[in-house]
Order: sequence, then structure tokens, then C-alpha cells
Amino acid sequence: MINIKEDEKLSVMNHSCAHLLAQAVKHLYPDAKFWVGPVIEEGFYYDIDLGDQVITEDDLVKIEKEMKKIAKDGKRIVRNEISKEEALEMFKDDPYKIDLISRMDEDENVISCYTQGDFTDLCRGPHLDTVKKLKNFKLLKVSGAYWKGDAKNKMLQRIYGICFENPEDLEKHLEELEEAKQRDHRKIGKDLGIYMMSDLVGRGLPMYLPNGFTLWNELETYIRDKEIKRGYLHVQTPPLGNVELYKTSGHLDHYKDAMFPIMEVEDEEYVLRPMNCPHHMVMYGNDIHSYRDLPLRIAEIARDCRYETSGSLKGIERVRTFCQNDAHIFCTPEQIESEFKDVVNLILECYEDLGITDYKFDLALRDPEDKVKFYPDDEMWDNAENALRKILDDIGIPYREMIGDAAFYGPKLDVQVKPAVGNEFSLSTCQIDFCLPAKFDLTYVAPDGSKQTPVVLHRAVFGSLDRTIAYYLEETKGNLPTWLAPIQVRVIPVNAEFQGEYAEKVYDLLHKEGIRVELDNRNEKLGYRLREAQTAKVPYTLILGDKEKDSNSISYRLHGEKDTTTVKVDEFVDLIKNEIETKKRISNK
Repeated sequence: MINIKEDEKLSVMNHSCAHLLAQAVKHLYPDAKFWVGPVIEEGFYYDIDLGDQVITEDDLVKIEKEMKKIAKDGKRIVRNEISKEEALEMFKDDPYKIDLISRMDEDENVISCYTQGDFTDLCRGPHLDTVKKLKNFKLLKVSGAYWKGDAKNKMLQRIYGICFENPEDLEKHLEELEEAKQRDHRKIGKDLGIYMMSDLVGRGLPMYLPNGFTLWNELETYIRDKEIKRGYLHVQTPPLGNVELYKTSGHLDHYKDAMFPIMEVEDEEYVLRPMNCPHHMVMYGNDIHSYRDLPLRIAEIARDCRYETSGSLKGIERVRTFCQNDAHIFCTPEQIESEFKDVVNLILECYEDLGITDYKFDLALRDPEDKVKFYPDDEMWDNAENALRKILDDIGIPYREMIGDAAFYGPKLDVQVKPAVGNEFSLSTCQIDFCLPAKFDLTYVAPDGSKQTPVVLHRAVFGSLDRTIAYYLEETKGNLPTWLAPIQVRVIPVNAEFQGEYAEKVYDLLHKEGIRVELDNRNEKLGYRLREAQTAKVPYTLILGDKEKDSNSISYRLHGEKDTTTVKVDEFVDLIKNEIETKKRISNK
């Protein structure tokens, strides 16, 4: 999908269309007052104060009609420059514009505004020269937005829209938006019974339903088995910790804004943990280690909590509590390269199993000029960054250097995936850390008997299981491969009265073989039950009639297909078990 902000021509057009929207709203709602109307990646929006009036999705049609009327009239868009005093006088009845003007720099004495017919608005521009060029637009949705993004302020109404040069581009974009809507994991999650949210429980706190927990459990078992084969030792640590723990690690200084408030309990202070590394550092320090014990790989599927503003929450992609597939590898400097390579190979192996092909590697480095965000030790940073560059170059992985994206304690490799819709994001990470082991006074006994400080690799293959599930639901449109599908087979007798007993026999056999199976012997029409199986995105639907009953066979239909295949029951059991074991992916329809 196109990024409007990155296209200069479209950016100007959408900026102008935001003003067209505001003018139309002013015509229809004369008391309307306006905050800001910026261009965004997906088009534009305008924040509006309508007092007690509420704009609904249905109202967008009449606003569009008024926008088209104004555009057809063809007024020119004229830029004017006025003084700060003149601007304050012009907008004296608009508290939002007065706030903007008052906060402008003292030396900003000349303020630009744009006029089109009977509407004038503050703006730096640039804009088109006439509203006549604004023909191909669409208002997309309306939502609430706090003034200045602060929940303590008044809730305004935000109208989103998009504008293109020609109707073909607009139509194409709207089709892409519809595709994105169908792929939205929030819709799929609801349709398939994956998870639910409740304001009574709390915003950003997902609850996984039986189908969702089955999917979760399969992914958790999958990655744990992979790690065990590579020598990882799984542990469990508490989801909160003493404030002193995070003071020692430095997280309290660097991540306090992303942490939930401190809790006082019996003269001690605790906080919900935002990450797991401090716990694992303490765990390593609980024993004496020799160089012969290293590398020591500690892994945990760990629940963490981070404060996210309500406006940034999105399904299970961005939440306030999540589970990291986390691990910390304690090793000697000589072991860094081999351990780092093994992490990369594990990531690529998992991506192969899941069919993830569109990804890039980012080498996240510190910004040397930022002495606040990053731990102040130039020698440590130079050593860590150079070591990581060498490893990646030796492995032969192409990567982009991203200045300022490192963790506060060290550089990292982020694997950015490109989802079917939306922007790329980091799914996996591996970070090299010379800092925290020293902060926690961690040591190992070297061959010469001296005490040395280990290096730690922080890594997460599935950055969080929650985000991985969200990503995978959108990639597959909910058509999960059989090994991950909550229900793998649905058994449907043509007529429960005549084939019901045989259907139960097939169900029992599949269930005993460890296959996740459902029996639908309701007194409903066959076509209705088949459609429900398709809607539920069950990979295999078994249709059992007299022919199947008499020959001890089954007829199966793959999700998304109309044709059926008839095989013996034993053959089907072998077929589906092999598909599950090999993690075969069937086409998504």
C-alpha cells in the first residue's frame, strides 16, 4: 500500500483535501472548531470539536457530498502571510488556534494561512492552487482523539480520508483497504474465537479462548522443542520484581515511561516487569560458573507488562501484557560468533517452517551523540558494534545499519518482517550485551583461574507470541496450516440418523490418534454444515454418507475447495499425521 507522506505530490494533495474536509464540516456544522489536520501515511485526518454533536459513519456521506460541491465550485487556494498579532485577532474565538499560535516560537512573527472561498485556516503549506483538483477522495472513518493526545484533555472527533490524482488509483487503494480489513487479525480473531477483550478486565489485556489457546500452545511447544534440541534450559521467573532490580539493570532510568507505576508493599517497592533479562542475570549469579559451563542458554516463555497508551493499543499486536519467547545466552567472548550464528540459523529455520519469506535484517546501533538514551561507555559500544558487524559479514547476511535503534545496553540484530498489509515491524531480535553482566557483577572462572565477565546474547525468535499470532493470522487470512489449526478436522455425516454411528466411530479414531477433531451431527442441512466448516476455516472436512460407511472410507474436502477425495480411513489418518508432522502448508483460499 502506498505511503502518502513519502510521495510529495500526493502529500500536498492530501494536505489540501484535509482543508477541503474542514471547510465542508464548517458549512454543515457552523459551530465546529478545528485542532490539526495533518497528512499521514494512509492519507489525512482532521481533529474537530463539535460540542455536543456527534458525527457517525453515516454522516461521512453528506460531508463528502459537500466536499464535492465545494471542489466543483473551483475556488482558488490563496496563501497569505500575517503577523502573530493579526493571527491572534483573526482566530480570537477559536481556543485551539489560539493555543497553536501562542506556542509558536517568539521569532516566528510571520504566520502563513490559506484561504479558499469562505474558509481560512492556519498552515505552513504547501497546498494546491485550487480546490478544483480535489476530485478523487474518500472519507474512511471517524473516531475519537484526545486533544494533543492527552487523555486528560477533551475528546475531539477525528475524521480520516484519502485523496488521489485519478479515480483508478483511488479505487485500487480502496480495494487494498478492503483486503486489509479482511486480513485484520482483530476481525479474524473474533470470527475464529481466538481471543477476546473486555474493558472490565482492562484495555490491552487479551484473554485467549479455547481455539486461541490451542494455537498459542502449539507455537509455544514448537519453539520450546526447538530450543531444547539446541541445549537451552527452560526456567520460570515471577512477572514482577523489586524496584532495586531495575535500578541495578538501569531499566528504571531508561524505560520508566514504559513501565507500570511502582507498587508499595510492606515497605518495599515492586513493579510489573517490562522484560526478563534482570531476572535471568540474577539467576546466573546464583551459582559459580566455569568457562566449561559456557555457553549457558537460559530460556523462558515469560509474561511481561508494559504501559501502552490506549490510542496505541491494537488487538493482540500491541498490548499491555504479552509473552516473550525470550532467552539469554551467557558465553565467553570467543563463543559470541558461533552462538550468534546459531541464533540466526534458528530464526531462519522457524521462518522456513512458518512460510515467512518477506523479511530484512537491521543492525541497530547507538547514536553516539545521544548520551542519555544509551549507556555511556564508548569503548564498550565500539567493541560490541564492531563484533556484531564482523559476525554478520562473516555469516554473509545483508543488513541495513539503523543509527539510534539499539537497546540502551548494546547493539542488536532485528529481523523486520513485511506483513501482507501495513508496515514492516520487528518479529525477531538478537542483542549483544557487555553492559548488564558487569552491572550485576557476573563472572566465570577462566582457564587461567581468573574471574572474567561473561557476554550475554539477548534473543527472541518470536518477539512475543501475541504479535506472532496476530501477524500469522493476517498472513494466512486465518487459514492456518493443519499443524496450527485449532480444529484440524470436522466430521459431518450426511444424515445423522443413518451415518451417525459411523461418524462417531471415525471421530473416536481420529481423537485417539491425537488429531484435533469435531463431530457435527446436528439436525441441519448438509449444505449449511459444510458452509459453517468453511467459515470456521477448518483444514479438512470429512463427509460421510452410505458409500463411505459401507466401504470403511471417508470423503474429505480441503478448506477453500469444492472437490472431494475419497480414501480409506487408515490412509487419511496417515495423510493428516504426516502433514502435521512435516508442518506442510496448504494453499490459503
